[in-house]
Amino acid sequence: MMQKILILFTGGTISMTTDLSTKKTVLDDSNIDLISSISKRFQNNELVPLVFSMKPSPAMTPNDMCRIGQLIDEKLSQDDYAGCVVTHGTDTLEETSYFLDLFLQTRKPVVVTGSMRNYSELGYDGFSNLVSSILVAGNPASINRGVLVCLNDEINSASEVTKTHTLALDTFKSMEFGPLGIVDEQDVIYYRESVKHKYHLTPSQLTARVDIIKVTTGMDSSLLNYYVESKLVNGIVLEAFGRGNVPPTMVDGIKNAINHGIKVVVTSRCPKGRVRDTYAYAGGGAHLKELGVLFSGDLSSQKSRIKLLLALSLNNDNIDQYFEIA
Repeated sequence: MMQKILILFTGGTISMTTDLSTKKTVLDDSNIDLISSISKRFQNNELVPLVFSMKPSPAMTPNDMCRIGQLIDEKLSQDDYAGCVVTHGTDTLEETSYFLDLFLQTRKPVVVTGSMRNYSELGYDGFSNLVSSILVAGNPASINRGVLVCLNDEINSASEVTKTHTLALDTFKSMEFGPLGIVDEQDVIYYRESVKHKYHLTPSQLTARVDIIKVTTGMDSSLLNYYVESKLVNGIVLEAFGRGNVPPTMVDGIKNAINHGIKVVVTSRCPKGRVRDTYAYAGGGAHLKELGVLFSGDLSSQKSRIKLLLALSLNNDNIDQYFEIA
């Protein structure tokens, strides 16, 4: 039986072209042309295109991600579907892919891809990225690996990968650990497993709001206190210094937030390494742990926000289990 691969289009540069009058990049629903151009390469697969949205990825919201996840689970629950490829804009691709990694029930392969160049540019990478992603999604070795990100013939885990460059074709990298594998012509080759502990967070709807505060020198508690007084958020991610430290002038605001039931998670503005309760001075990691701040390991602030948002939306009291200090 010919296996089906769902191709779920959401927008982004892979679905864009250059406007000849302005010379600027704009959305253009050319997905049918894209599928027809590559379908002859997949004689043993039926490619099933479905347009979820046509939007640039900065317009993507967590509620969109939730609906994408529900749609994928619905489709992949059918036996004749082998996997799914999601095309997405690269600006927020890592957030959507990590959301899906936490959210999805299916263990069938789900691969998120995009492109750095639009359909009308020389060297358009959307063709090769989509072809490689379909190969990954249809390969049995991709089953039960969580959500994967495939661009530039590299396969990365959604929990590890980040966008590292504004323009380069090889922008998506797992800086700490390297890719899980590669696509070499028709071959899908895996070198390692993901090192991340897998959490499964599937709320029926998103009921929480989480914001990120980037910590800078001399910062005080004003912004934290504003969040408390405005009652805007249920959680705050602090993108802190180094090992997970903040200025002492932020401590009162952190206490205030925690005392008002706001979950506070600390991560680092460093692109590599983990946060930990190493320093015992005021505002240091050990001090923050004593106050009840949660630690995000080596997750970026944007991924920590996604995890906290999903955990809080579960409406249970055991949020701490999803964050780590080890």
